[in-house]
Amino acid sequence: MNREAARTRIESLRTTLLHHNRRYYQMDDPEITDADYDLLLRELNDLELEFPDLITPDSPTQRVGAPPLEKFGAVTHRTPMLSLANAFSGEEIREFDRRCRRFLGSDDPIHYVVEPKLDGLAVNLLYEYGRLTVGSTRGDGTVGEDVTLNLRTIPAIPLSVPRMEDPPPPPGGGMAAVPERIEIRGEVCMEREAFRNLNIRRTEQGAPPFANPRNAAAGSLRQLDSRITARRPLTMFCYAIATAEGVAFRTHEAVLRTLAAWGFQVNPLIRPAVDIEECIHYYHQIGQMRDKLPYEIDGIVIKVNDLLLQERLGAVSRSPRWAVACKFAAVRERTVIDDIVVQVGRTGVLTPVAVMRAVRVGGVMVSRATLHNEDEIRKKDIRIGDTVMIQRAGDVIPEVVEVVQTARIGSEKPFVMPETCPECGSRVVRMEGEVAHRCIGMACPAQIREHIAHFASRGALDIDGLGDKVVAQLVTNGLIHDPADLFFLTKEKLLGLERMAEKSASNLLEAIGRAKSPPLDRLIFALGIRHIGEQTAKRLAQACGKLDALMAATSEELQTVRDIGPEVAASIVGFFREAANLQVIQKLRSAGITPMETARLQAAPLAGKTFVFTGTLSRMGRNEAKALVESMGGAVGSAVTKTTNYVVAGEAAGSKIEKARQQGIAILDEAAFLALTGIKVVPCNS
Repeated sequence: MNREAARTRIESLRTTLLHHNRRYYQMDDPEITDADYDLLLRELNDLELEFPDLITPDSPTQRVGAPPLEKFGAVTHRTPMLSLANAFSGEEIREFDRRCRRFLGSDDPIHYVVEPKLDGLAVNLLYEYGRLTVGSTRGDGTVGEDVTLNLRTIPAIPLSVPRMEDPPPPPGGGMAAVPERIEIRGEVCMEREAFRNLNIRRTEQGAPPFANPRNAAAGSLRQLDSRITARRPLTMFCYAIATAEGVAFRTHEAVLRTLAAWGFQVNPLIRPAVDIEECIHYYHQIGQMRDKLPYEIDGIVIKVNDLLLQERLGAVSRSPRWAVACKFAAVRERTVIDDIVVQVGRTGVLTPVAVMRAVRVGGVMVSRATLHNEDEIRKKDIRIGDTVMIQRAGDVIPEVVEVVQTARIGSEKPFVMPETCPECGSRVVRMEGEVAHRCIGMACPAQIREHIAHFASRGALDIDGLGDKVVAQLVTNGLIHDPADLFFLTKEKLLGLERMAEKSASNLLEAIGRAKSPPLDRLIFALGIRHIGEQTAKRLAQACGKLDALMAATSEELQTVRDIGPEVAASIVGFFREAANLQVIQKLRSAGITPMETARLQAAPLAGKTFVFTGTLSRMGRNEAKALVESMGGAVGSAVTKTTNYVVAGEAAGSKIEKARQQGIAILDEAAFLALTGIKVVPCNS
């Protein structure tokens, strides 16, 4: 491959891997198997090794996972939480051993520790003076998400560890005394039986089941409400100590023994290995046991036992040299696709699903497999009637790996995504830049629970007492088919629901009645228009004043509103062109829903202008200045970029001034800034 072709392929791989990182780490909803992800990452790594000048700091090979979600606080790890390099066969495991010995300049066998590779979520626990103070996810390896409250709900994690003055050492060395400050790392997971029981309960409650234990664990740990996490059957196995002030260990074995002595759960299948051949034997042995284990694993981990050797071996950019993850090969079988059907998810996404002749894959009978989206079907050239290879790696949702082209006989039929929703008949759209096709109908049966829950949520119409269980009963009993039906409920209908007494029915009807005159921005948000959050809804209400004006607005008119670009404008226009949505809105009006009109913003003198502040302002605080800009329609940035219009320089201004000069951006002192806004500020001491 020449350099230009390599550059193109590298950029494509990075984009693809970053997308899948986000799906896996942030959304807990992976689109591809771990095995396919590993192949893409390996291809990228090989190309970067061949063309090292094309490596960039933000490449997926240079970092771990994805940035933390903004909804959680950020925690900076004292030592990075690195990922592991992968091996997929006995020969690749031997090559790992040869690399270690070459780096150390020794022919002597290396002693290792081998352990099952749990399929869960890596976490870091900080204990100070024996008490758990901070718990965080891996995040990007340097900064993770603060999930302390959620981790505190897991029974396997001690909230405190007794600190003894003169403790007995654990067998074989190590320290049993808990130091003043220590970081412990482990894997949060959900065992198979607990996962099955959880999914049974979710199905009974009308909630969608989790795809696999890893998704269930990750989704449970990253709840904003720790009470939800507490109801989920999570556990954790500890596998390392990252930092321990004033404590020294000789071996990884001693670390694990000490963790067990402190009361932490350590996997009982962890073993020492005298050489790499013993590691390979363990790899095959655990592979045969994996379906009988109480938890999901997708391989084993091999670690150099001697911690001094670990220190000498060090790490490369994203993984330590002294450890390797040995993944199990995906189990593949051959079958035939009899049909491709389309499922509509709770967010309106249409997902094509292959209906196949049943075949046993990895001990489980499989007859359906997700095809993800239309682009994926085209890329793999999957047709109805094709003979295909499918796999089920790590017990995730089965996937069609490839078409057996030589088995084609000419009668296979290409798949075409429907133009209307198979559930409700509304239009199906695909927004620019997205791979998903979506139904935009408010009354779509597949989405109705999600729509109504959103419609009644606190940021929307805030209908107290309309929780998930009540919504599920209302939908299941056919009492509501769209959000407008809420306003036609009667006490007689509600009293037929389980656990709905006279008082609770009256309270719910009163709450629904109070929601009949919402602020316009709350009604706009409640409609569930794609890309419209609470802040955007407020701006639309201020810009349009009335719902009718918003419904009649063109894409060009909408794009004059702050932060609304072509994609969001197209989403709004498309929503109000859908006949099913207009019917729901008309139904809301007939139910007496009359949103309060919003006073339209006067001409905003700073609309479309972005300001960056540097230095100290003498006549107003910086926060006041930022609020002033935003109240006049402007935006405030934190860094000087090509979209910056003005840099406001106070006393002791920093390097932003020079950057503004280099880019030809206007620089204002405080007096010029105040003159531009037309605001007079009197100093406090005058």
